[in-house]
Amino acid sequence: MATEQTAPPQTPRETPSGLGGKPDAAVVRDALGVGIAVGLSGFAFGVTSAGSGLGLLQTCALSLLVFTGASQFALVGALAAGGNPFTAAAGAFFLGTRNAFYGLRLSQLLALPKALRPLAAQWVIDETTAVTLAQPTRRAARIGFTVTGATLYALWNLTTLAGALGARAIGDTDAWGLDAASPAVFLALLAPMLKTTTERVTAALAVVLVLALLPVLPAGVPVLGAALAAPLVLFLKGRGATTADPADTGATAPGPGPDPAGDAITDPGRSGEIGNSPKGQAR
Repeated sequence: MATEQTAPPQTPRETPSGLGGKPDAAVVRDALGVGIAVGLSGFAFGVTSAGSGLGLLQTCALSLLVFTGASQFALVGALAAGGNPFTAAAGAFFLGTRNAFYGLRLSQLLALPKALRPLAAQWVIDETTAVTLAQPTRRAARIGFTVTGATLYALWNLTTLAGALGARAIGDTDAWGLDAASPAVFLALLAPMLKTTTERVTAALAVVLVLALLPVLPAGVPVLGAALAAPLVLFLKGRGATTADPADTGATAPGPGPDPAGDAITDPGRSGEIGNSPKGQAR
């Protein structure tokens, strides 16, 4: 007599089935961690902006409309140093153009409806990009982007307001060194992403250029000069690649590894909607 077999109980899962999936709760936890940690540094911006001479409405408008910490700090820092407002605005603008390149990358990964893209564009910044690219599936990427963006936008603006209101109570803002808070957070997020020699050399050269140009150029301009680091390193690398022996560069080596430019890594073992194609490889 055949016995009826019952299927073993299934443990509920928080993500859709599929290899490389990540529990939704884990994505939300990571996104909240980044959003809260960085969002609190908006207090430093509020204090620094008020200390540079901007009013409460001007300070809050920068956070509401610009919403890219590095550019905001670059603007108020240049103004505080006595820089020309147009030069300060130009430096902040060009520093913020990196978000446009982030948008090109994220638009492919998130594949949001057209109606939502203008709203999502406001949240395309360093932190949301870092969290999104770290996810193995499109679902996880959308959750990470949304939670990070919403948390960071809300906290950044609230703490900006608090910082601007509390600037008078703090007194001399320069003595507290609060203007270094946002750059420190930015470097903490950037450092783990510098995985290749090309990226590390480019970052180091950018620092050298800024330090060299600070004494001779007006405030806000050295950061523009730092942008020359990337094309210079790529030019020198291209010249080296044309003269190097293929056997030394590993161009003929089989298997996964860096692409000829050395900037992307293809991992065929990674699964998920994003990870299956070279375009979707998170770095």
